[in-house]
Amino acid sequence: MNDMTQPVAAATTRKTWTLAELEALYALPFNDLMFHAQNVHRANFDANAVQLSTLLSIKTGGCSEDCGYCSQSARHDTGLEREKMLDVAEVVATARAAKEAGATRFCMGAAWRGPKEKDLGAVTEMVREVKALGLETCVTLGMLKPGQAEQLKDAGLDYYNHNLDTASEFYGQVITTHTHGDRLDTLARVRDAGIHVCCGGIVGMGESRRVRAGLILELANLDPQPESVPINMLVKVPGTPLAVEQGGEAGKGENLDPFEFVRTIAIARITMPASHVRLSAGRQELGEGVQALCFLAGANSIFYGDKLLTTGNPDVSADAALFAKLGLHTEPVQGRRCAGH
Repeated sequence: MNDMTQPVAAATTRKTWTLAELEALYALPFNDLMFHAQNVHRANFDANAVQLSTLLSIKTGGCSEDCGYCSQSARHDTGLEREKMLDVAEVVATARAAKEAGATRFCMGAAWRGPKEKDLGAVTEMVREVKALGLETCVTLGMLKPGQAEQLKDAGLDYYNHNLDTASEFYGQVITTHTHGDRLDTLARVRDAGIHVCCGGIVGMGESRRVRAGLILELANLDPQPESVPINMLVKVPGTPLAVEQGGEAGKGENLDPFEFVRTIAIARITMPASHVRLSAGRQELGEGVQALCFLAGANSIFYGDKLLTTGNPDVSADAALFAKLGLHTEPVQGRRCAGH
């Protein structure tokens, strides 16, 4: 058997990966890749446990950035209206309902280039109130200025989400209003403040397999690795540039092959053995069979609830039915086997 498929022990030492190694993983026969990923997963986690997170848009629309996939950019005509920020009471009520439905982490997202100081106070209050419910807290607010991560940490924030989106070499084809380096600067501020990192990307944006490998490489070689890694499939929102380019409106182009998506999940698991790998946007389009393969490949977290910011998501009852079919159970983040990694 190829050495790339040999079982591994629980993650105890850090490995620096190379692009050649990731491309070799992508090239493995599908069964070998799944076997390797499942062994890594079982060495580090309960193989049948899934962590549930719920995501709420606390401020929708009107973002100044030009991210080609995003329905909330003011530069794209998606029919989405700019809305004011939700009040704290509404956010807390939604968080309480999410907890009652089984979520263990509550994520709050705002469509900003980055938070203004006048807005950060309301967000920190939301973090405190949601934390008081016994939920883990996460926010995604765009790029942070010096000192802002510390304010969020003081409020009790557990996780900050800031995705790399795609590999650095492809970044300019997706976003031009900020750089890949700007993203890394925010991640550094989050780490320096002692907040856990939630960082992943999007596939299916017309990138090559080499670019997908490059994205996972950049994530896996962050030091330390992200505690949470959301992998998104592009949702082709009408009015966004990538929807046109990838066939969402013009009728041209093909969706990413679902087996390629599963391979990406498996390689994220192999290269980031102690991270939670989350099925995120696009899960509704995958269907039950592909989702089941993703769980086999090492995904062990999902966004739970009927909506992800502005796009659809499987409803709670559909997820419960799928979990029952697969014999999966829900578990909080701290349920992983290798505490401390």
